[in-house]
Amino acid sequence: MSVLDLARDRPDDLALDDLERTRSFGELLDRARRFAGLLRHTYGIEPGGHAAMVMGNRVEFVELLLGAQLAGVWLTPVNWHLTAGEVGYIVEDSGSGLLVADPDYEATARAATDRPVLVAGDELDAALAEVEPLEVDPDGPAGGSMLYTSGTTGRPKGVKRPRTAALGPTLAASGLAGPALGFDGKGPHLVTGPLYHAAPLGFATIDLHNGAPLVIMPRFDPAQMLRLITERQVRSTHLVPIMFVRALRLPEEDRAAFDPSSLNTVLHGAAPVSPQVKAEMIEWWGEVIVEYWGSTEGGVFTLVGAKEWLERPGTVGKALPSYEVFAVDDDGRRLPPGEVGTLYCRSVRSTEVFEYHGDPDKTRKAHLEPGVFTMGDVGRVDEDGYVFLSDRAADMIISGGVNIYPAEIESVLIQHPAVRDVAVFGIPDEEWGEQVKAAVELAEGHTPSSGLEAEILAFARQHLGGYKVPRSVDFEEALPRHPTGKLYKRLLRDKYWQREGKFI
Repeated sequence: MSVLDLARDRPDDLALDDLERTRSFGELLDRARRFAGLLRHTYGIEPGGHAAMVMGNRVEFVELLLGAQLAGVWLTPVNWHLTAGEVGYIVEDSGSGLLVADPDYEATARAATDRPVLVAGDELDAALAEVEPLEVDPDGPAGGSMLYTSGTTGRPKGVKRPRTAALGPTLAASGLAGPALGFDGKGPHLVTGPLYHAAPLGFATIDLHNGAPLVIMPRFDPAQMLRLITERQVRSTHLVPIMFVRALRLPEEDRAAFDPSSLNTVLHGAAPVSPQVKAEMIEWWGEVIVEYWGSTEGGVFTLVGAKEWLERPGTVGKALPSYEVFAVDDDGRRLPPGEVGTLYCRSVRSTEVFEYHGDPDKTRKAHLEPGVFTMGDVGRVDEDGYVFLSDRAADMIISGGVNIYPAEIESVLIQHPAVRDVAVFGIPDEEWGEQVKAAVELAEGHTPSSGLEAEILAFARQHLGGYKVPRSVDFEEALPRHPTGKLYKRLLRDKYWQREGKFI
């Protein structure tokens, strides 16, 4: 089944609802075909070409992705928290010939690039009304989404995952992962997180192609989430741990009014979760809570249901049939069960799982051999095949389910005249999992003060998306660098993680 079948067989059934606008499956396909025509005929973007969008959680997000797929075009959803400079880098790096913007982010989009900008709402609607819809050719090339991620260092890179040769097979396969994940399309799927993020987007798309209408929250609000699940009889959703925390902190009357009986699957991942928080959620919502471990590059690697997790607290589950997971030592040799090392995933279906757009060296470094790759996570696999993460990518910070990359932040802070040296790392945060901390060695002539801290943080806000800005600054006499230049961040962050009784 796919959206094409649903548009044919159930054209009037609800497909999308962002709480302001709705689309039936018939309307979704019609507008997607028109956007495909717009890409091809109006903007001259041929199959294999690129476009981008900076779009909030609204129905157009899904329409544009499907339209790009029909047109054989790569479409990059851009994080709307980013600054104009950051957006501009992605538009340029991807080679996008068009940037579609949410009205809320029009100013950022226009400041980011001199390439064509099309604004959702009246402007997009008028353009779609005038264009000839592209005929769907099952034998034609399929497009796809190219999301940007940094891996662990440097500027973000687009992640391309292989597509089947033709559009028909690609669409037919769009929902196949649903049964394994618990997304069977038999009821509404609630989108709680930003659709520019791989997890909310990927899981919603799978459920949609299986027939689930998407109820799309423009912004996450825990009380509204509970109301929507109850009122819309939501069957499935994806959450990150901070959403658990916020739901658990709601007033008792809100929690008491909540009815979780319609839920079949609540998938969660993307960030570390407190065992206590997870146990409380299972007690409240039941065994519908399912955890996964995965990445933008490779999708979902492991799954664990609530009952299994309660028996083995801390596990992220067993590998799915499409993957083998194992740990290796520093020389790339496979370790026996229970020993900690770098975790690698082997695809049993393909030797080409992903590539980084325009960066073959980065692609090569992520692979042990074709089809065997790592995201830099450290952990172990026990004798029964259950995976436990003991660390994450060396320096990556995961805050509220979002990956944050210190190298990019450090490259901004070092430009401040008072900063001689800087290290950015994650420290524990009860609500967000981790928060961003900066340690600064001051240049000569500057002394630590709350005023200087505020000045450095204000400087960061001018150049970075808000979620990347450090929450606080530690002033250090000297940062712990080896004579070779290597910075020992562990010496800076261990004092924070020791208080939590764990090390990362």
